[in-house]
Amino acid sequence: MGQTGVVVDRVRTGRGELVLRRSGEHFEIVSNGVFLMDTRAGTSERLLVREALTLVRPAARVLIGGLGVGFSLAEAVASRVPAEIVVLEIEEALIAWHRGHLAGVSGDALRDPRVRVVNQDILSWLRSTDEVFDAICLDVDNGPDWTVFQGNAALYDPDGTALLRDRLADGGVLAVWSASAAPAYAARLAAMIGPVSTHLVPVPRGEPDVVYLARRAVAGSEGSLG
Repeated sequence: MGQTGVVVDRVRTGRGELVLRRSGEHFEIVSNGVFLMDTRAGTSERLLVREALTLVRPAARVLIGGLGVGFSLAEAVASRVPAEIVVLEIEEALIAWHRGHLAGVSGDALRDPRVRVVNQDILSWLRSTDEVFDAICLDVDNGPDWTVFQGNAALYDPDGTALLRDRLADGGVLAVWSASAAPAYAARLAAMIGPVSTHLVPVPRGEPDVVYLARRAVAGSEGSLG
């Protein structure tokens, strides 16, 4: 991506330095000097939510793990399916940017009355709540096999997967974004949650983005993604 963008904001967090940068009409987010994401695409992040919402009931409760640049949240608020959208985001600065610089990217979604933002680590919050959701859409770090922050790996391991499963309603869907194929993780989803479908989204360079969807069986049935 280069380092040609103009710094819009720079903050110190518990995880180091977080920078919001502008490059032309686009924004970029950089963590400790490592490029994380930008506003140039968003196809796979939108698909993450869109595909999950096709599988849930009307007036669904939806959890989005990771606010990012807001593509997933924008897709959720554009739909009439969710009655409630809970967004977990650990970085307070990122939430503040979505009330200002990034509001246009997420469609000013934080003003939607269905949206509740929780400024907390998603693993800690999941362990402390008994809330259940019809869809959990997870876009944390770069996915199961390529995490920038070591602690995020626990979200994708067997214990983390069990925790996510337990926060799904019967028939609920877990949708997971990954920057690359993660076959071992897909097998874990199938074994621990239910049938898995895989969606590949080509990108200009490198491996396709991947979205995995796993559906928790309704009690007394086999469950299906069909």
